[in-house]
Order: sequence, then structure tokens, then C-alpha cells
Amino acid sequence: MSLTKLERRNRIRKRIRKVIIGTASIPRLSVYRSNKEIYAQLINDNLGKTIVSASSRDKEISKEKSSSKTETASFVGKQIAVLALKNGISKVKFDRNGYLYHGRVKALADGARDGGIKF
Repeated sequence: MSLTKLERRNRIRKRIRKVIIGTASIPRLSVYRSNKEIYAQLINDNLGKTIVSASSRDKEISKEKSSSKTETASFVGKQIAVLALKNGISKVKFDRNGYLYHGRVKALADGARDGGIKF
């Protein structure tokens, strides 16, 4: 019996999270992707706190008229980079949350790199 997409993603997600743990100095950049929106947050796993977050639902990003969801994901990546640099964070660990590193997830990562975050 084969796995459904959700079961497969959860299996990959657990395998990734065994290795990637965010700290105060190097937080985890977690990505969540729904059908319409994309969300990114920097998480300190030691305290269980979200440091900063950005999403395609934010007013600054929704004002920008983009023709595709991939461009919106790139804007979210740049926004999370700006917020991270304001908080003194320049290096993160990227957690793709079981999604393939392709399309919107890759666009968000490239946008964050363009904004000045290293991972």
C-alpha cells in the first residue's frame, strides 16, 4: 500500500526535524505552504518561541501586485530577511517542512538569501 502525499510529507518532515534544531543564535526558518498562501517564521526551539514571522497575508506583501504565487513567495523571503536582520539574525537553518525544494519553497529561500540571510 502506498503512502498518501500527506503521509509522505509527514514522514520526510520528521526525518528533517531530527537533525534541524533552532537556537537563539541560529534559529530555524520554517516554511508552511498552503494552496493560496505561504508562511515563514524564525523559531527558537530551545524556548519554543517564534522570533519573527512573515506571510503572504501581511499588508506590505499583499499590496505588491504580483502575477504569480512564486513571486509572492520571493517577496515573503525578502520580508523575513529584513525582519531577521532587524533582530540581529544573519544565519538560520532552513526547514522546508517536508515540501520539495522546488517552486514556491525555493523562491522563498532564494528571496531570503537575496535579503541577506545565510543558510
